[in-house]
Amino acid sequence: MKRIWNQWLKEAVFIYCVVYTFATLLNSILYLAAGVRNDPSGNWHEITRAVIVLIGIAAYELARHLPVKNLFLRAVAVYIPTMLLAFAAVWLTQFIEPLAKSAYMDIFINYTAMFLLVSVIAVVTARIRNKSSRS
Repeated sequence: MKRIWNQWLKEAVFIYCVVYTFATLLNSILYLAAGVRNDPSGNWHEITRAVIVLIGIAAYELARHLPVKNLFLRAVAVYIPTMLLAFAAVWLTQFIEPLAKSAYMDIFINYTAMFLLVSVIAVVTARIRNKSSRS
């Protein structure tokens, strides 16, 4: 267990905490800027956000550790199951509270945009590291 913790779990837990905190603070700031003093979605919304962030961090760790050399195939192999997990999380939420009409479109757009952003950053960072190691 210590080996797993040191190899990837410690980093994943740290990233999860940072991303969840950032998402929660951003959500609160946007609500306050709009004049809403209380989160109308309440605690269930926080739990749903936590689950979606967990799926995103799992996707990141899968992408880093999946033994597939081709970047495109690795991205597809990570994106499809994690996107399905995100859809499942939204679907399960309907049993707790009513979903917005655009819930599935919202999760698709937000998850895909973040997946693409993180993927582009990872590819650019890898190319910069490869260039600097060759010099």
